[in-house]
Amino acid sequence: MKKKIAIVSLAAVLAAGPAFASGFRIPEQSINSVALSNAYTAHTPNADASYYNPANMSWLADQALSEASFTWIHLASIEYTDGTSAARNGGSRSEDFVLPNLHLVSPAYNNFRFGLSVVYPYGLSKRWESPFPKASAEEFTLKTYELNPTVSYKISDSLSIGGGLRAIYAEGKVKSSHPLYARDLDGDTTEYGYNLALTYRPLENLSLAATYRSKVELDVEGDARLFAGGIQAYSGYAEVMVPTPAVLTLATAYTCNSGRTTAEFTYDKTFWNSYDQLNFNYAQAFTTLPLVAFDAPLIKNWVNAEAFRLGLTHRCTDRLTAMLGFAIDKTPVPDQTLGFELPDSDAKIYSFGLRYQYSDNLQLGAAYLYDDKESRSVLNYTPLGTVNINGTFENSAAHLFTAGLQYRF
Repeated sequence: MKKKIAIVSLAAVLAAGPAFASGFRIPEQSINSVALSNAYTAHTPNADASYYNPANMSWLADQALSEASFTWIHLASIEYTDGTSAARNGGSRSEDFVLPNLHLVSPAYNNFRFGLSVVYPYGLSKRWESPFPKASAEEFTLKTYELNPTVSYKISDSLSIGGGLRAIYAEGKVKSSHPLYARDLDGDTTEYGYNLALTYRPLENLSLAATYRSKVELDVEGDARLFAGGIQAYSGYAEVMVPTPAVLTLATAYTCNSGRTTAEFTYDKTFWNSYDQLNFNYAQAFTTLPLVAFDAPLIKNWVNAEAFRLGLTHRCTDRLTAMLGFAIDKTPVPDQTLGFELPDSDAKIYSFGLRYQYSDNLQLGAAYLYDDKESRSVLNYTPLGTVNINGTFENSAAHLFTAGLQYRF
């Protein structure tokens, strides 16, 4: 597979993220998950169970279910203030995306149910216009698309298992410009993984659940274009492998108030420790600056990241349901390897949403989520190792708004 990819830059793209989840994850892929800050694993009463916990498909109404929604994501401009020179200060552009999502669940076939989800689990766009930041991150854009067919099997009235296949297509675009070097590229890859799920209901109103999403290695090879002093210095083969990490989720949900109120606590762990470095292979070795920097392994040393999520769902009337969510989300990126492509930090997440039962078969929904990132001061080096970052990143935040419908056939 030959693609236009400057590998060192694409690696940075895949390491970056939309700045509202651990690393570059986008956990929220449905109306309910946005409304509940993704505290949505043990109690998943709609078609999006096919993605969030396929084992729970066993307890959905015995008919075909669907959900279609659109999510608008707004990323605020991040302000960088340098501690050594005001000439290095800068701000990233604000970014806007619209992502469609689709979830389907079949009727029951004996003790089996089948599902299908189309989601966007990773992504980013980070663009800087000031000279200092854009030397390493003028533009980093990543888009991913996941097709996730799933199946569940009801072992008993209290126990169900599920799983599925993950097919992930990723495409990236990168630009950077500096008087000594530049890069301009785009590329893509398709890779595969799996997910597993289990739900145990010891009591009718209590659910215990566990899900696992496998690590997916994005093994990308293609043609790299590197520039030195405004002259194209290399155009040829290159390859790199970048991990998208495994995720383990544990959750419990309890329903009370005559079935009108459900509270869920969710813990998830993203295994970013598999991302220790990036190593690149080209058709030739580089021995002179600035090209030698593209050939050197990039040390990342990311750590496992944890998130703690709490969601509350309350059926206000027979037709109207309200949802609230809160989460604490930890970053996996250490100070020593933080760069302009992803100035990530710990975050607190707040969300709410509504569902309205318009008719027996049609339900409408909308949700809003605010991700508030902490300010972060660092002293380290950019991925190219040629300029020193000594400053503070501030005002990083994300807003998500999702609207859609759920339909039963």
